[in-house]
Amino acid sequence: MDPTHQGPEEYGQKADDSDGRRRPSRDANAADFGQPAPQQVRIVQLTVGDLLLTVNPVDGSEVEACPPGYEPDAPVRRTLSERAAHERAGAPPVPAGPPAPQLPLLERQEERERLVGLLARGRSVRLTGQAGSGRTALLDAVAADCTDLAPDGVVRLNGHRRTAAELLYALFDATHLAPLHRPGPEELLTLVRSIGAVVVIDDLEIGGAALDGLLEATPECAFLFGTAPGLAAPGADAHLEEVLLAGLGRSASLELLEKVVERPLTEDERNWAGDLWFESEGLPLRFVQAGSLLRQRDLLNTDPAAFDEYDYFEPRPDDAPPAPEPPTPETLDVPLPSLGEGAAPAVLLASRLSEAARETLRFTVALGGEVPHQAHLPALVGDTHADAALGELAGCGLLSPAGPRYRLAAGVLAQLEAGGYAESAAAHARTAAQHYAWWVSHPSVTPQRAVAEADAIVAAMGRLVPDGEAGQASAAVLLARSAAPALAAGMSWGAWEKALRAGQEAARIAGEVAEEAYFHHELGILALCSGNLDRARAELETSISMRGALADKSGAVAGRRALALVTDRSGRLVPPVRSQAGDDIPAVHQDFPGTPPGGSSPAPPLFVRQPAEEAPTVVAPYQATAPKPGGGRAVLGGARRNLAAAGAGALLIAVLGTVVTLGLTAGDTEEPGSRNVTIEQSSPEGSPEDGFPADEPDDGPAPDDGAPGNEAPATPGTSEAATPSTSGSPSPGPSSPDGSSPGTGEPSGTPSSSTSGAPTPTKTSPRPSQSTSPGPSATPTESEPEPTPTEAPTESPEPPTTSSSASGPAESASASATAEAPASGDPTETAA
Repeated sequence: MDPTHQGPEEYGQKADDSDGRRRPSRDANAADFGQPAPQQVRIVQLTVGDLLLTVNPVDGSEVEACPPGYEPDAPVRRTLSERAAHERAGAPPVPAGPPAPQLPLLERQEERERLVGLLARGRSVRLTGQAGSGRTALLDAVAADCTDLAPDGVVRLNGHRRTAAELLYALFDATHLAPLHRPGPEELLTLVRSIGAVVVIDDLEIGGAALDGLLEATPECAFLFGTAPGLAAPGADAHLEEVLLAGLGRSASLELLEKVVERPLTEDERNWAGDLWFESEGLPLRFVQAGSLLRQRDLLNTDPAAFDEYDYFEPRPDDAPPAPEPPTPETLDVPLPSLGEGAAPAVLLASRLSEAARETLRFTVALGGEVPHQAHLPALVGDTHADAALGELAGCGLLSPAGPRYRLAAGVLAQLEAGGYAESAAAHARTAAQHYAWWVSHPSVTPQRAVAEADAIVAAMGRLVPDGEAGQASAAVLLARSAAPALAAGMSWGAWEKALRAGQEAARIAGEVAEEAYFHHELGILALCSGNLDRARAELETSISMRGALADKSGAVAGRRALALVTDRSGRLVPPVRSQAGDDIPAVHQDFPGTPPGGSSPAPPLFVRQPAEEAPTVVAPYQATAPKPGGGRAVLGGARRNLAAAGAGALLIAVLGTVVTLGLTAGDTEEPGSRNVTIEQSSPEGSPEDGFPADEPDDGPAPDDGAPGNEAPATPGTSEAATPSTSGSPSPGPSSPDGSSPGTGEPSGTPSSSTSGAPTPTKTSPRPSQSTSPGPSATPTESEPEPTPTEAPTESPEPPTTSSSASGPAESASASATAEAPASGDPTETAA
């Protein structure tokens, strides 16, 4: 470490100078001994409709509204040469090794002419035949005859495991040039509607309504579909012609067999081929494979040294041991294959191939019939010459072309699995997954090359995910994590979705929460770009919650941005609550606890609807309001409200103490009603009954405003507990009919009134007020209290200070006592 500049310099990290510039390393070779520089992350920006998609392999893809200046150019039509180059790029590679013999198209001239005639009239045709009946060869011949029929030529597509939307995008890509742009659904329909081409789709797997939608979206195209029997037929309005493809006749089958063997057949071979024709119903694929069996038999019978250590095509050196004597007719012991071996020849054919070819078949079985590209075979098999195995397999009829790739021919996968080639499928699939994870992450691999291997990549993940063996799910997660960004950048979104779903399931099985959150995020981005907003919202919310639990800030931020865009584009905001007057009241939150989403609950709503004549409810901080005209009580707020409450409590304590004192003085201490407390009052903490002194201090003797005869004798022990009220003190009055003293009755919230019903006036002064006019005692009532308009707040410089309107019960009790004691003195003064 540099003593002058304290900072990490090891592992290629260099500290900053004080001026903010980077210092050069002291040793130019120091970085060679540290960790290698991180691999450059491949970030690709695509325009998807009116969105800008940034494929970020680290934190997850990001999507935003396309900003100004990023709008893509309008797609342009491909020229004739560009369409030809695009078609060559989508063709399967030519296998290494000697070229295979070109086989003629036998007994198909009638079907060929009929198909060309229907397409020339603009009719769409569905060619239905069993697997191995020669559909692909017939489609190739018809496509060659229809080159000049349509302005956009002939477009060859692969329908194996493709949806209608994927086929529409593939058709757009074959006829239009739009780099790094994927049109939206509406734009796509507008563009493909103007395409006029003969579209040949082999191995179609959609039917019914999906096929109707494909035909309706492209009214200017004539389709030629190659399908297997049992596929759902389109609707009656599709106007789709149906052509059935049967097997070959006996003579045509024997002629095809001779073309494959490249020699005339013997009598035994013709009899054997006749039995095979009856068993296979004349399928051309069976005779191509049977011809391969006869060719292998010829090699074994005529040249036993063909498979020695020097290889068949390599010349024997001079110092090599002499070759064995050629066999004689008497020594030939390789019989003809049995009828069962001729009907299912895959295992017998594979046993006579090279070890590299057999190992390639094991990888192919592990991948569900998908054959890796021949460039990957040397790394997978471990043989530098393993790329020649593809030529061996194709020459034997074990493979068939499928778009830009090869797959196992019909029925071969089941035969090899029965022959034991699937015993090590899990290990081979894991090896393929590790190889593809390394390969697809390499900077030299373009997204287009990754898309060409998409079927094999997805098949490897599909084999590993349901396997319960340890480490298989983690290998699938690594492959999906590496391949998903490349598939997205290559705009093969069908394979992208399959990889994401397989990776998400594998991450759940393996317990890799961070990777599972990434796959949920990518699925949400994919759904958002595809227009499925509900699905996007669910996936993104799941990803955000998982990344929040992991404290992944950058990933959570990316998810929230995408979720905000989903909310903005959905347009389904929370509907406002409509009042009775028709005004919209914005709701803060519509779904409350216990309320189903989007529904209603029998519980009372949080915000009550307002009457027609009142203004809507507004959620705002509480403010003190002025008293309403008409006698309404003023609402105090803030510190004044707290002060009023404290003063009302002190006043209530003083009133209760005075009432108890008057009751004891009247000699009615055992009266049950003298100490009752109603539910409108609370028991004071410092009442004399509890033995605790009152909190309020004694103010001392007060001047006598009343007659001497009205003074109440002091009761021992009560002079300090009974504190005078600042607004008046009750005094004993005339006895009630039941013999109880009115002064010892319960304080009531009902204000006192005179006999005539008029309110009793009170005297306002800084000192405790006294009643100036006598009046009869008011009987306590349980009716609702009515406000007294003549009451006014009484202010006193001595604590506690409060207004008569601060407390309802205390105010009523004080007013009642003032009205009932005409010339009463202060009990505290008498006690003093």
